[in-house]
Amino acid sequence: MKIITRDKVVYVMDKKNPPVETANSGERVVFQTCDCFNNAIRKNTDMVSGVDFSRVNPATGPLYINGAEPGDTLMIRVLSISLDVQGAAVAAPGLGRLGAMVEREETVICPIEGEYARYLDYRIPLRKMIGVVGTAPAGEAVVTATPGAHGGNLDTTAITEGVSLYLPVNVPGALLAIGDLHASMGDGEIMGAALEISGEVEVEVSLLKNCDYPLPLLETEDRWITIASAATAEEASDRAIRNMVDLLRQKTGLSFNQAGMLLSLAGDLRVSQIVNPRITMRLELSKRYFA
Repeated sequence: MKIITRDKVVYVMDKKNPPVETANSGERVVFQTCDCFNNAIRKNTDMVSGVDFSRVNPATGPLYINGAEPGDTLMIRVLSISLDVQGAAVAAPGLGRLGAMVEREETVICPIEGEYARYLDYRIPLRKMIGVVGTAPAGEAVVTATPGAHGGNLDTTAITEGVSLYLPVNVPGALLAIGDLHASMGDGEIMGAALEISGEVEVEVSLLKNCDYPLPLLETEDRWITIASAATAEEASDRAIRNMVDLLRQKTGLSFNQAGMLLSLAGDLRVSQIVNPRITMRLELSKRYFA
């Protein structure tokens, strides 16, 4: 199996990034990742102010998928997420939704204990997830800290083991990069960071031709989830809602009005994150309504 090591990273999603590895459709690849601080916070005395913010959110890659052409869809099946032995939770002035009220920096290193993380005197159940996963955009480069239609820093708790994420192919080879793992994160990522941790992700990449799914799109065992990022939560919500209406109309015989009413009855609009340069929202709907 091909392994991309954590020393091969990018800080922008860019069509000009040279690929560090190639894969065929249907192949499995392991991405070894640094945490969002580039592994700069390892002790309780390490603070956010000591982090080089020109080198945050490193994404391992990019991976060139043979045969991928603009207009294709890339399906990334997340097979497993393995974590380091510890992660970091942080607070800092100006960071996150409470940043204006934070008076001093603080770091809490959290050991991983089986299926839990030890935060102070609390045992927090692991919610392993991928924060950054994206393909190169067709136009201007986008820093890995920013989410968009290409993916990027989506910080969506549902991107975890066992799911399939669908992303657009905007350039030849797609140029997939992955990073910013979290051992646990609550929806919203209130303090501007989750339980940041390094680790490994094993994925299977598959190309879909002539696929017109609204992207980014996530498929779990029992749900379809549309994901959208924008300058405001309202705009991101509207995009996620419209994308789910489009998906419903593709897969069922529902009219526009009928699909919208179904979402009012059974769809769940959720916050993914409200702390990145663009806000990310998602809409979840059970697969039972697509049968």
